[in-house]
Amino acid sequence: MTDTAPVTDADPTSDAAQVPHRARRLTPASLARHLLRLIVSLAVLVIASFAMIHLIPGDPLRQMLGPTAPKALVDQRRAALGLDDPLPTQFLHYVQHLASGDLGTSFFSSQPVASLIGQGLPNTVALAVAATFVALAVAVPLGMWGAVRTHQGRGRRTEAAFTTLTGAAVAIPEYLYGLALLLVFALGLGLLPPAGLTGPASYVLPVTALAIAPAAMIARLARVETLRELGTDYMRLAHAKRLPAWRLYAVHLLPNTLTATLTMGGLLLGGLITGSVLVENVFAWPGLGQRTVEAITQKDYPVAQAMILVYGALVLLINFLVDVLLGVLDPQSSLSGSPSKEA
Repeated sequence: MTDTAPVTDADPTSDAAQVPHRARRLTPASLARHLLRLIVSLAVLVIASFAMIHLIPGDPLRQMLGPTAPKALVDQRRAALGLDDPLPTQFLHYVQHLASGDLGTSFFSSQPVASLIGQGLPNTVALAVAATFVALAVAVPLGMWGAVRTHQGRGRRTEAAFTTLTGAAVAIPEYLYGLALLLVFALGLGLLPPAGLTGPASYVLPVTALAIAPAAMIARLARVETLRELGTDYMRLAHAKRLPAWRLYAVHLLPNTLTATLTMGGLLLGGLITGSVLVENVFAWPGLGQRTVEAITQKDYPVAQAMILVYGALVLLINFLVDVLLGVLDPQSSLSGSPSKEA
């Protein structure tokens, strides 16, 4: 005869009141699979960035030097850049240069492309990271508030207003937010700098323009996750114990709603880095956005080629880090392996 422990209500102030614990493990095999996927994706990105200059209609050098440039000058420049070599040889040289950190030389400024990117990349990353933190800081409390107000069919008007406003906020492009903020707060009221990077105040308008749509998207996700958690047994038990609101929501509810929300935040960071191009141009931000637009309009193909490579590599790296973080935080994710089984 086996003894059976009596079933009692769990104390919601203890870890037992949380979601049942499973081992959170990041196995070497799963990490190796994701590393391999990252390496393969980077290889595809390198091939795509190399192929770009060869897929452009017409002769890139002729477009750069102009239709009236002497053929001898065009041929001389092509030979100097190695563009008259066979494609396999060009690709081998391209990979060798990338391995040594050489991204080529700008057609127009004759500066090393790596130097141009090094000047703008920190400002672009700082802008995207700031926008991500602002979006999360606003969206998570807003989504939780919306879930609490609309739980179990309550607050129909609140639910309608929440979904309508957040849906509209997601639909508007970031650069339109940027133009509106620029017209009102910089040119109209003169409260903030209209352009450039002159100090902390310069971050306010571009960060706000970038953060509005992601904040609305994350708020919708946070509301759904919070509603799901509010229906769990441990939350019903915590309600029955009449815990203080701050402890109920901040200590017990918040940690269990953050996995999906933080995952979305990490993915949005990659999107904000690539999506900041137009916002940076609206505010004359000294980042990669202006360099990218200038390279495209001037047909500066080495710079444009390097921008594709850098943006793509950043997105792939961020997605990889998000997968690793998810494997640590979420024991049910594919990265953490199968959950441990109860005896």
